[in-house]
Amino acid sequence: MRVLITGAAGFLGSHLCDLLLSKGHSVVGMDNFITGSPDNLAHLAGNENFSFIKHDVSEYIFVPGKLDAVLHFASPASPNPAYPFSYPSLPIQTMKAGALGTHNTLGVAKANNARFLLASTSEIYGDPEVHPQKETYWGHADPIGFRSVYDEAKRFAEAMTMAYHRFHGVDTRIVRIFNTYGPRMRIDDGRVVPNFIDQAMKHEPLTVYGDGLQTRSFCYVNDLIEGIYRLLMSNEHYPVNIGNPAEISILEFAKRINELTGNPAGIIYKADKRLGDDPQRRQPEITRAREILQWEPKVKLEEGLRATIEYFQTRQTLE
Repeated sequence: MRVLITGAAGFLGSHLCDLLLSKGHSVVGMDNFITGSPDNLAHLAGNENFSFIKHDVSEYIFVPGKLDAVLHFASPASPNPAYPFSYPSLPIQTMKAGALGTHNTLGVAKANNARFLLASTSEIYGDPEVHPQKETYWGHADPIGFRSVYDEAKRFAEAMTMAYHRFHGVDTRIVRIFNTYGPRMRIDDGRVVPNFIDQAMKHEPLTVYGDGLQTRSFCYVNDLIEGIYRLLMSNEHYPVNIGNPAEISILEFAKRINELTGNPAGIIYKADKRLGDDPQRRQPEITRAREILQWEPKVKLEEGLRATIEYFQTRQTLE
């Protein structure tokens, strides 16, 4: 296939480029580098099956030549307001990537009679009242809250995707991505994995907010990308959760990071800074992924964390 990937220079997009190329497909990457990094694609320079277009997906998209698939991954994703490239810092761009970007990429898929895959998110479930979250759950999200520019952009993107499928017959897929970690995350983006690793590498105590009993479910990036590829190659049009159902508290997670890095500084507790729409618990129900895609995560947390820590340590040495 010849595949367009938007957000190709991002954390997930760049890994997706690698996987598709490894399976013999041709990839056209697209990114405007607001949150993505050229470094994530540097290793693809000279690859005859990879080409790149610098472009903002909220503007009209033109890609010369026939496309067989379009994968829309372009969007800011960090919730940290202190990070200049987070969605709270780029609220309008985030909404445009989810709304106009989805509309434009669906138009490209329709014009090419190509299959389309939307990168949606577990954030559409909001602060869930149902646990774990399955695809039939409609969510508990605040439409005007702190996280709403990202949550509602993705909810709109799902609705637009299904509208194109039902009205125009576009061959669509929707993946709801849960917390993912691994190499090529940005160390300064404020999410818990790079934040803890950054503190540990500096031999600083890891900062845990509140009692640390809030939970997340962390999926290693290679597992996630494999699940996304299987969904792309399937015939499933309705949303599918891809994530790791192994739930862990933030406190326990911090202890694991300290153990793996040999950080002697321990943990400090600070007042809970979570805002009202920040989820207390997040865990995917992945029965549909198991049954439809024959997929489930394989990489153990310790194995994935070791690879991620090694990546950040290497980057630190190079810098």
